[in-house]
Amino acid sequence: MTFARRLVAEGLGTAMLLAVVVGSGIMAERLAGGNVAIALLANAIATGAGLIALILMFGTISGAHFNPVVTLSQAWQRNLPGREVMPYIAVQVIGAFAGVAAAHAMFGEPLFLASEHVRTGSAQWWSECVATFGLIAVIIGCSRSRPAVTPFAVAAYITAAYWFTSSTSFANPAVTLARSATNTFAGIRPGDTPGFILAQLVGAATATAVFCWLYPVQGAAAAESTTPERVPEAVKQ
Repeated sequence: MTFARRLVAEGLGTAMLLAVVVGSGIMAERLAGGNVAIALLANAIATGAGLIALILMFGTISGAHFNPVVTLSQAWQRNLPGREVMPYIAVQVIGAFAGVAAAHAMFGEPLFLASEHVRTGSAQWWSECVATFGLIAVIIGCSRSRPAVTPFAVAAYITAAYWFTSSTSFANPAVTLARSATNTFAGIRPGDTPGFILAQLVGAATATAVFCWLYPVQGAAAAESTTPERVPEAVKQ
């Protein structure tokens, strides 16, 4: 698969993911009648279902990262050449903002509007660290033991993490940045994004170190791991 096709897949996939996250958040908020629990449930289910479809759709092309920390983790594991990391991250961020704009256009919202949704504090930062640790753990563990179930495992984990974390599990720097541009149910204040992103990077690095040790790659499998398009590596929210 050419590098250009992989970049397009990453950008398009990330855009579609944000359209799902933000669009379902807007719809859920409008239909829930002020019941935040129902709105969160709807948002979580839509995100999980969308993730399965997107990872299955783009996994064999780009690895379906849709997430800078997944890309960094894959590079750490030597599944992705270092020279491809920054282009992957660039198209993920661009795609994420495009997805927010697409969702806003569908619901008659301004294309971009700074969020006023407060998401800060040690509990939420720790939640993001835990959420991202779990995401990378699921990706490494499943892709090295039962690769066919990886899309379903990632989606199931993210759906669960919406509920067991106080931050509702962003676990994705590109998603975090883009969600600062939506003043809707899914938003986060721009000033709150650095704490989230730092926590995500710590969680991803820790999970990569721990789960590469738990699931060592040996022999022929190690040689095959240098081709990222072989196995869907997934992404988040």
